[in-house]
Amino acid sequence: MTHLRRRLNLFSALFGATILSATPAILAAQDERPNQWTPSLMMQLKRVGSVQVSPDGKFVAYTVRQAIMNSEQSEYRTHIHLAYAELKPFEQSRQLTQGDKSCDDPQWSPDSKWIAFLSSREGKKNIFLIPRDGGEAIQLTDALSDVSSCQWSPDGKFIAFTALDPQTPEDKQKVREKSDVRVVDDNVKMNRLHVVPVTSPPTLQRESRTITTGNYSVHFDGSRGPRPGYDWSPDSKTIVFSHVKTPHADDWWTADLSLVTVADGTLKPLLSTGAMESSPLFSPDGKQIAFIASDDPPTWGGTRTIQGINVAGGEPRMWKWPETHDGFGRYSELIGWSHDGGGVYYSEVQGTSLRLLSLRGSPRLVNYDLTGMSLGGVSLNKSGAYFGFSWETLDKPSEAYICKAAPGQVWRVSDVHKDVTLPPLGKTEAVRWKSTDGLEIEGLVTYPVGYEKGRKYPLLLVVHGGPMGVFTQQFDGTPTQYPVAAFASRGYAVLRANPRGSSGYGKKFRYANYGDWGGGDFRDLMTGVAHLIAKGIADADRLGVMGWSYGGFMTSWTITQTKRFRAASVGAGVTNLMSFTGTADIPGFLPDYFGGEYWDKLDAYRAHSAMFQVKGVTTPTLIQHGERDERVPLSQGQELYNALKRQGCVTQMVIYPRTPHSIDEPRLLLDCMTRNIAWFDRYLSSANP
Repeated sequence: MTHLRRRLNLFSALFGATILSATPAILAAQDERPNQWTPSLMMQLKRVGSVQVSPDGKFVAYTVRQAIMNSEQSEYRTHIHLAYAELKPFEQSRQLTQGDKSCDDPQWSPDSKWIAFLSSREGKKNIFLIPRDGGEAIQLTDALSDVSSCQWSPDGKFIAFTALDPQTPEDKQKVREKSDVRVVDDNVKMNRLHVVPVTSPPTLQRESRTITTGNYSVHFDGSRGPRPGYDWSPDSKTIVFSHVKTPHADDWWTADLSLVTVADGTLKPLLSTGAMESSPLFSPDGKQIAFIASDDPPTWGGTRTIQGINVAGGEPRMWKWPETHDGFGRYSELIGWSHDGGGVYYSEVQGTSLRLLSLRGSPRLVNYDLTGMSLGGVSLNKSGAYFGFSWETLDKPSEAYICKAAPGQVWRVSDVHKDVTLPPLGKTEAVRWKSTDGLEIEGLVTYPVGYEKGRKYPLLLVVHGGPMGVFTQQFDGTPTQYPVAAFASRGYAVLRANPRGSSGYGKKFRYANYGDWGGGDFRDLMTGVAHLIAKGIADADRLGVMGWSYGGFMTSWTITQTKRFRAASVGAGVTNLMSFTGTADIPGFLPDYFGGEYWDKLDAYRAHSAMFQVKGVTTPTLIQHGERDERVPLSQGQELYNALKRQGCVTQMVIYPRTPHSIDEPRLLLDCMTRNIAWFDRYLSSANP
């Protein structure tokens, strides 16, 4: 993992979601002085994504997401922008879609004249088409449930899309009669593949065709990036797709591959093994399919390989890896085939760079200029000539970039933050230390704004989710539940550590916390804190700790193991491994990590649960949790809150309405950030005068 550490390669968390609630009093408590990072300022930043170069290579479509907060609205709104792919001034970039409903997932037509996108302008999320040169968008579908993805056929005559089974008339009648009882795992709504014709000129097509009708659900492996789980053959006659037993989160491992004939819906199984097969892609000649395969049996730690199989069937083939490569990381992504069909492109966490996995040799870097940057949503245009992606650094927010598939220049095509004045950031750099067993651990340390060498500062330890997550070179001013830029503006040093179990450091490192949550990973964190104290950066008497999801687990565990932290914040934290496994939407998760069910591994589940170590905790603890969290149910936070309260420990629990495991309301995120700043200011007394 040396090459990765040299590049400061750190990527984002799987379960590190956010959740939240706002009151005027606490918002007023936030320092709003000019030239200083605050949660309010961070919420003004926009997010660039879905960068798509047109097939002819002349134009770039990309999305810009921003927070909308007023007296009646608290939502994120996304719109599509259009830019020239050539090196031209940013002023020639323009917003293509308008309105008070989001428009996202832009997809170019094969002739580069139209862009398909998804929007809920007319109720349910449907497919709309808009001319490249602008004008009114045309609604193409009238689906009864939200469309979740779409993809043009190569001949431009159809668009394939996915949507869950809608409510039947009987379902609706039961709702009206209030007799809509639910039987768990009964009447499951499957994700189906549909096709809709595209006329010239395009018109509303109410009669789309469903081409997958069996007892299975079309699979979208969200951890692999923006691609849907299906792909058209070059002749537009067949679609290859990945499918699972049900769309439930815990059935991801059942994914297999099949082919369906578009004309009549004839299904042909292609590959069914004990591994998960996902993200299939037809080769340019239509004779082969590349895909991602998990280990067999699949594990949550995420062992992935790229494989290929003939369309006619047969045994799959694994691409050759160099001897130093130990397999795909958790957040690696299959992007597309090279134009000549000689290899496939993929992005990998190692170096956040694009690599070409060749059929005739070992992987190689596609573009060295991308090394050391944080890339997002990498796409390859239909001609195989250009990559599109969002790109950010620790001190620069995300923008849209493109580069040619052949190694060469990278250039920016957006300037979405030109009207935002960004205050000074605290300096962020990589830091490495040895854990108690000699294992080298890496993280990011952010110094307070105006840092003075030799002066000790209060230190905040932030733990990512996952545990397969990893902190990367994402912009420090990005709004998250733990606002790094705002903390640094208020005089804090911040350590974001990547303990064992994190992605980006190879398979052995990623699996090093199996059966040992709160063991080696906890020691990795504590030695990191000790390292910054020894370097004279951190004040040993003013320490705080926080984290979301698995980071919440580590935070709740930390306060049961040590009293060295003055304050803690537990976000959507796993606190009781047994009750979590019995109530979460992924009951197979911890049995994988601990090698068995809790009734067979009772001692292990108890020994690694904060709730069975909670006696005597005195650290003032803020608990934040989403009301509708199915990943880490609300009861996990309630167990910790009640235990601390009954012992007289200072604690506060904030429950965020309507909120699942991730943030979907900006005002609630603003509240979450503000509460965390106020909590640590209260106990660490670090706010600047």
